[in-house]
Amino acid sequence: MKISIGTPPIDTFVIADTGSDLTWRQCKPCVNCFKQLTPIFNPKNSSSYKTIGCHNKLCQGSLCNNNRCNYEVSYGDLSHTMGDLSIETFTFASSSGKHVSIPNIVFGCGHDNSGTFTNATSGIIGLGGGNASIVNQMHHEIKGKFSYCLIPLEVLLDCSNVDDNVVVSGPDVISTPIYKKESPIFYYLNLKGISIGNKTVEFKSSPISLHGYDQGNIIIDPGTTLTYVPDVFYLNLESLLMCSINATRKDGTYGGLDLCYESNENGTIDVPKIVAHFTNADLELSTSNIFNWKSNFYTWKFGTSQFSNWI
Repeated sequence: MKISIGTPPIDTFVIADTGSDLTWRQCKPCVNCFKQLTPIFNPKNSSSYKTIGCHNKLCQGSLCNNNRCNYEVSYGDLSHTMGDLSIETFTFASSSGKHVSIPNIVFGCGHDNSGTFTNATSGIIGLGGGNASIVNQMHHEIKGKFSYCLIPLEVLLDCSNVDDNVVVSGPDVISTPIYKKESPIFYYLNLKGISIGNKTVEFKSSPISLHGYDQGNIIIDPGTTLTYVPDVFYLNLESLLMCSINATRKDGTYGGLDLCYESNENGTIDVPKIVAHFTNADLELSTSNIFNWKSNFYTWKFGTSQFSNWI
């Protein structure tokens, strides 16, 4: 998504992530930075940029260097960012047509950043539920509410089908509750099961739902590429898929995943109807939601986790 940082505001594209809190972007001087298409942000050119001092309450538990509060964040895919915890003015586009500027937003000015980032981005906007999240920092303005439209890649590539003033309503719109739990960062959904064809695999208790909670058993995190579920549920789901799919199984792995199929002559794959059943919402998944295409092969985009569940 595009946001603007600094005074004067500089446009930047960042990855929206509901699974983390800190918003950061690459900054000069860069000790170690990934390549990006746009110029790297130079805080010296912004009149509203300020670093946070070591004695500031926001710096508790963080490292300090030359009276500058430093931060370090690592992600599940081993990506990381390190730099100065700072304050800046953020500017957002508005449906009214006017831009809205919010001063004194805490963010990370990253001088050492690496991982699975493409050159189309320059950082991350943290939309989690923790204190450092921009959602909480802008609570006065947005009251904890924000929208995040997850559209299929094929629609994203066809810009003519994307309306900047999309209204999420109509007969095909479904919704399911979001739950908050002991970890303030994550957003939880309640997954009841997944159907393949006319058979359903029930989603039973898992490690994150064994703490006296009846609702909210899976984390929604767009920053995680694959869907991770408990071992037993995954094996039942995989077995049902293999019995239901009409495609040629191929040996080998892609990204550590073993369930691969060869595409047919027209480059597609015949997949049975697959539906994820959430509370009050049955979501039919497209082929791009459940399989990854790579060199004429389709790889099942589900994995196993003994500790947490992600979708």
